[in-house]
Amino acid sequence: MAHPGKIFFASDFHLGLSAGTSPIEREKKIVGWLDTVAGEAEEIYLMGDIFDFWWEYKLVVPRGFTRFLGKVASITDSGIPVHFFTGNHDMWVGDYLTKECGIIVHTGPLTTSFNGKKFHLAHGEGLGSKSVGYKILLWIFHNRPLRILYSALHPSIGVGIGHKWSLSSRLGKGISLDFLGEDKEDLIRYASSVSAKEKMDYFVFGHRHMAMTYQMKEDGEIIFLGDWIKHSSYAEWDGNTLNLIIFD
Repeated sequence: MAHPGKIFFASDFHLGLSAGTSPIEREKKIVGWLDTVAGEAEEIYLMGDIFDFWWEYKLVVPRGFTRFLGKVASITDSGIPVHFFTGNHDMWVGDYLTKECGIIVHTGPLTTSFNGKKFHLAHGEGLGSKSVGYKILLWIFHNRPLRILYSALHPSIGVGIGHKWSLSSRLGKGISLDFLGEDKEDLIRYASSVSAKEKMDYFVFGHRHMAMTYQMKEDGEIIFLGDWIKHSSYAEWDGNTLNLIIFD
């Protein structure tokens, strides 16, 4: 690394979601966390569902998130890379975040190395899932012709529909997202399939809203990043160990 420092990972901010904590207070807390880690960060990875809903028109972007976007832009302006993984709530990004805020956007899993350790990074939606219905839903979300048709809606209609859809999600309804058990967790199944092809030291996932670590039988470790609605959790790589931390 050109400037050795810590690597930080966080996910599932769900900025704009009115369920759980206050959206404004959550955004302020996230900005406070970014302020705290930026001074010692080599890179920052935002691992999906950063926005509870984001639909980017050619000339229009969703209202709000001013504090967050301004803080991220100031961090990237200082030379610290900020990576953004699209999640199932904010996969519809265009070039706005890159051009205006300097964010590096990833639309799928990424394998990379830090200090000789191999990491597999992903938000996690659909990975390892056996649900045909969910896979069809994700295909619809990713389908380019359907996205073009949706973009033809007036922003007040398109964004309004998106917010209503978001509130109908498991998170908006307050449904439990607790650990289901080793045999029922899609991301554990997915990580095992990846490890069978290529040895990984760490897997870092969002999506499941669980703040926990899981030791794999294949010797790798999975970090479930939790969220900022209930946990305010993140992971820190100090060059030797990867730790899950609660931001107070």
